Amino acid sequence: MYRILKTSLSVFICVHLWIKAFNSSTLLFMLLLTMLIPARPSLANDSGISTGRKVYDFYCYQCHGYSGDARTLASTYLDPRPRNFSITDPESLSHEQMVDAVTNGRSGTAMVSFASVVSAEEIEAVVNYIRNSFMGSTRANITYHTNENGWEDHARYAAAFPFANGEIPLDTPWQQLTEQQKQGRQLFMQSCISCHDRAVVMDEGAIWEMRALSYPRKHYSHRMDMDSISSASPYMLHEQPPDTHGLSATQKRGAALFQQNCAFCHGADGTGKNWIGSFLQPHARDLTADEITKQQTDRLEQAIRNGLDGTSMPAWKHVLSDGQIKDVISYLKREHND
Repeated sequence: MYRILKTSLSVFICVHLWIKAFNSSTLLFMLLLTMLIPARPSLANDSGISTGRKVYDFYCYQCHGYSGDARTLASTYLDPRPRNFSITDPESLSHEQMVDAVTNGRSGTAMVSFASVVSAEEIEAVVNYIRNSFMGSTRANITYHTNENGWEDHARYAAAFPFANGEIPLDTPWQQLTEQQKQGRQLFMQSCISCHDRAVVMDEGAIWEMRALSYPRKHYSHRMDMDSISSASPYMLHEQPPDTHGLSATQKRGAALFQQNCAFCHGADGTGKNWIGSFLQPHARDLTADEITKQQTDRLEQAIRNGLDGTSMPAWKHVLSDGQIKDVISYLKREHND
């Protein structure tokens, strides 16, 4: 419940993940970026630092932060992390290098070319703004929660400060909070969490797996043909049954039984890396691993017949006969049979 993300940041993060995952062109990135931002502010009548700040606040702050310190929610999802300009020595990063990075992007990072969306003059302006405002500067008007950044009377949120700065974990049991702290937590959840995320918690919870949740589509069946959208998923690779050419009659019976009964969780290829298997906790067992294929037959029979406690593996003794269980095991151990 604490991993609530601001919609604009979530979509921005997804754009970067798509770019890195599929090596898309800069044109694709800019197309998606324009979907995030409905209209570009007019910069025609601005000049100097004013123009640079408008460009920065429009295009750069999501990753590099309003204060140039890269302490943003989006930056936590990027590897490598965006540059922290507040600790960058101007002597170590020249003006020319920065202009080149904004113009052409940086290979191996989420920094893409902005040459198609901002002019050369605006690139010069934003570089000058960064160098003058962040690199070696502590100007008050670039810090968070100031009047200059639209945070008038920020002290009215004081009750939420302990949750925002991590003094009180957000998942502290409700009964352990004072009345003032309860009000502060409610205020944090209503007004602060969009940018601060869940701040600090005692229990981090499970690490998210960066996999698309759009597969399978419609009604699931591992025997269905994959359409052009579903086939883009990495899970599809594990829904292809192995070639049964050359198997014995027993192993072929086991292969058929496996596809009918086991492939739903373990994948058609037996790796457990299919969609269902990957989302089970614990994950479905990789039945192609040596620890399985070399395991004693009686132990495998026991596991299939009676199931495994603490997992999603049910007992199959009321579905498969002893002979059918032996056929399945013969299929699983096919590469190790004498």
